[in-house]
Order: sequence, then C-alpha cells, then structure tokens
Amino acid sequence: MAITAWLKKVASSSPLMHHSSSTFFFFRRTFSLTTSPSAPVRVRFAPSPTGNLHVGGARTALFNYLFARSKGGKFVLRIEDTDLERSTRESEEAVLRDLSWLGLNWDEGPGAGGDYGPYRQSERNSLYKQYAEKLRASGHVYCCFCSNEELEKMKVVAKLKNLPPVYTGKWASATNEEVDEELAKGTPYTYRFRVPGGSLKIKDIIRGEVTWNLATLGDFVIMRSNGQPVYNFCVTVDDATMAISHVIRAEEHLPNTLRQALIYRALGFPMPHFAHVSLILAPDRSKLSKRHGATSVSQFREIGYLPQAMVNYLALLGWGDGTENEFFTLDQLVEKFTIERVNKSGAVFDSTKLRWMNGHYLRAHPEEEFTNLIGEHWKTSGLLTVSAGPFIDDAAQLLKDGIDLITDAEKALANFLSYPLHLTLQSQEAEPVLQDNLSEFSASLLGAYESGDLGSALESQASWQKWVKEFGKSLKRKGKSLFMPIRLLLTGKLHGPDLGDSVLLLHKAGTTGIVAPEVGFMTLDERFKILGQINWETLSKDHPIKETATTV
Repeated sequence: MAITAWLKKVASSSPLMHHSSSTFFFFRRTFSLTTSPSAPVRVRFAPSPTGNLHVGGARTALFNYLFARSKGGKFVLRIEDTDLERSTRESEEAVLRDLSWLGLNWDEGPGAGGDYGPYRQSERNSLYKQYAEKLRASGHVYCCFCSNEELEKMKVVAKLKNLPPVYTGKWASATNEEVDEELAKGTPYTYRFRVPGGSLKIKDIIRGEVTWNLATLGDFVIMRSNGQPVYNFCVTVDDATMAISHVIRAEEHLPNTLRQALIYRALGFPMPHFAHVSLILAPDRSKLSKRHGATSVSQFREIGYLPQAMVNYLALLGWGDGTENEFFTLDQLVEKFTIERVNKSGAVFDSTKLRWMNGHYLRAHPEEEFTNLIGEHWKTSGLLTVSAGPFIDDAAQLLKDGIDLITDAEKALANFLSYPLHLTLQSQEAEPVLQDNLSEFSASLLGAYESGDLGSALESQASWQKWVKEFGKSLKRKGKSLFMPIRLLLTGKLHGPDLGDSVLLLHKAGTTGIVAPEVGFMTLDERFKILGQINWETLSKDHPIKETATTV
C-alpha cells in the first residue's frame, strides 16, 4: 500500500485530524497537557559527551539528584550521544568521573545498569525508528522531500515578508501520486511532524504557566534523511519509555518543551512534570562562559577545590532553605531541598565566595588530615624534601588561615620562607618604621644575636616571649613600635601570622634542612649577615622610588 493511502486510512479515524483532498489539518484550538500525579518519582540527567561537565550541568544534575533522594525516587543517568561527530567516549568518561567526584551517584545508567536501558542514545536507534513509524502510521508525521536549497529559499522569503522562518508545509498536502513519484525516484526525505493550530499550555513547577502560539513553530523534522533521529524526538521517546516523572533542566531547553509536548501527545504518552532552572550567570550577568575563567567541574577539581564545597556552593545558586545558613552537607541538602524553592531568576557565579566556602571545608578537616594534605602538597610542589614532621605540623597550623585551596599552600609557604627585606624597605608602608630609628633598632637586634641571647630565646615560645619582653624594656619600646621592626628585620615583611610562631618556625626551617635548595631559603643566620651589611645612611639615596607594600 502506498504511504499516502494508509496515512489517509488512519487519519480518517483520528479525532485530531480532518481529511480533505489528500490533505490533513489539525483542528485549531487551545489545549493544555496534563501530567500524571501518581507516578513514582524518576528523574534523569542527560549530558551530551562533547566536552567537560560545565558547572551549569553539574548544578542541574545536583538538583535532579536532590529531588530524587528527597522523594525516595530514582536518579537516572542517560548519555545523549547522537551528535556522532562531537561525542567521544573520553568525554563520557570524564562526565561520569566528575559526577562521581561530586558524590552524585546514579541509580540507573552506564556502569549501574537498570531495567530501562540501554542508557546511551546511540544504542537506542531501533526504538526511535519504531516510534517514528508509529507516528507516520497515525498520520502525525509525513514524508518531506524538500531539498536544502528549497528550505533555505523558504527562510529567505519568510524574512522578506517579516514572517517566522517556519516550514511552509509544501509536502503536508501532497497527493498520493506526488509522494509515490518521489519515492520511486529514490529522492531523500525526512519525517516532518504535523503541528496543529492554536496554542499549547504547560505548567512549569518553577516558572508557572507557559503558553506557546503554535503558528510560530511550523512542521518540524523528527527523522533526518540519513535515518538519524532529531534531538527532540529522541528525548521525548527516551523520557517516556524510561518512565521519567519529572524533567528538571536548564531554562535554555524551554523552547524544546513545545516540540516534545506535541510528540508526547501524538504518541499518547503521559506528560512528565517540567521544571526549568535558570541559567548560571557571570558577574556581568552574561551567560557564564570560558572567557570568565574556569567553568568546568574538572577545572575546579584540578585547581584544588573540594567536592563538598562545590556541591554546597552549586546548591545555593538559585536555591535556599529560607534561613541564613549557607553550609550544608549533601545529606542535609537532601533533607531540606524542595524544587519549589528554586528561583526563576538567574544566579551569579561568584568565584570569590566559592573560594571562601572551599576554605571553610578545607580547614574543617581534622588537624591530622589537614596537615597530611598540606604536607604532601608541599613536597610534591618541590618546596620541601619531606611531607611530614614537626616543621610541617607547625607550618600547616600557622598558615592555615591563608589557605582556601590546597594549591594556596604552596604560595603561602613560599611567601613565608621568602626574605624580601630590601623590597619592603623601598615600600611606602615601611617609611614610618624606617623613620622610627630603625637603624639603631637593627644594631640592638644584631647585638642580641651576637651575644647569644636571641639564639637561646628560639628554643621555645615561652623563652621567646620572655626575651622579647626584656628586649623591649631595654629599648623602652612596646606594642607596634617593638614588634613591627622585629617582624620587618627578621621576616622581611610588615605583615604575617603570629610573630613569635613565625620566628620560631623560621629557626626550625633553618636547622632541620628540609627546605629544598631550589627555594633559595635564607636562614636566620644568613638574615642577620644581611642586616649587618646594610648601610642605613645611604639606604634612602640608593632607593629613592617607594613602592607599596602590597606590590612587595
């Protein structure tokens, strides 16, 4: 039987279509699509393996995961790899690795199995063809033999007439003879979906009622001429046959919902509930992209971010529990999460806040675990020759407040071990210290060193405090006028962690020999040699240009 003939036969019994002169028309009316309220909760995250997992995709996955867990439902992972040119197995593995690192373990999908597989679209082609034929048999789709040139011409004409660039419906009203003639010639054809007139409404959990005018859509392709299904058709068939109850995805997919809703209706599938999450924005409120810095989960992982911080921060991008609390474990998020509290407005990605939050989680590690992490990084980065020991224990605790990322530890220790005395003396901020008889103060400090009094004071915190107190009395100094010049002369800086702990740790670094030679670390002995060689009278003449301490 010719295609048009059996399409006519099916259409004559369809309540959605009217048949006249081999042409099929949908009755023009407004209709809403309802969802099944009693279906078990099943959500899905469906990434395309064409690159790394974007933080926006990770947040979508997180919201799906939290919704499923909070409702006692299933979290399904489906790989949408129909883009054969760009999809790679390496990208798929990277996405799976990132999701696992975040702790978003899926109940069904690659590596987990399940009753609704396969879970890769590339392995579901037979299913798509089956449902495409069902739509063709019911008259909801027809064969379109238009060439690319004809389609482009339609767009040009529509533009000239200020009309939407939609398909004009040339083959929607073709006669049996016209269709049979093209099939006999072997002309390539696509399957086009017949779009009814009127409008369509759905209720979005986040955005409320959404309405589309179907006149702006035009009959759309569901199967290409090479036999490959189109994205919206695949997604609809997959979500329906996998019994997905809620589709939680980014708002950029909202236009796709129109086509998918029409396909659901034509196939007689129950509609899932839709919830379209707002986009993640850059500080300038544009869409977050690579030009704004790191945007993928793998990049943040490599920089040194912790999964707990990433999950916590991503959850707060567009959601909150209604309190001032900002710190949640994954289990706490599951307990408190409701999709109704997700905002419709865009959420700005604040990398400064993410870093701050990561610092909170990093420093919340038990002391021994934190020290092990930092010590190992110091060794692998080439700063130290060992990864554990008394020096590392003390240094990790002294510097921890300045470490928000594990990778910050390298800079923190390198800065601590450095001795930029001459640069600091050139800074504007050092000027008051210089003018406060710093040359005389330096001479007194050198005298204490040469007499051995200062060396004895480096044995413990108590002996250091006793010596400082006596040294201050001898110079009739206390507070800032005492501690600031000591810090400047011994550390080469005007600011830093506790002075006593710093000096004792510098002494320990010089006596244990664990600092790698490549670092160029100066021991306290070497620093005192430099102090003894400074010509304070000519210092201002040699360095007339003052820099800021921040630059130093």
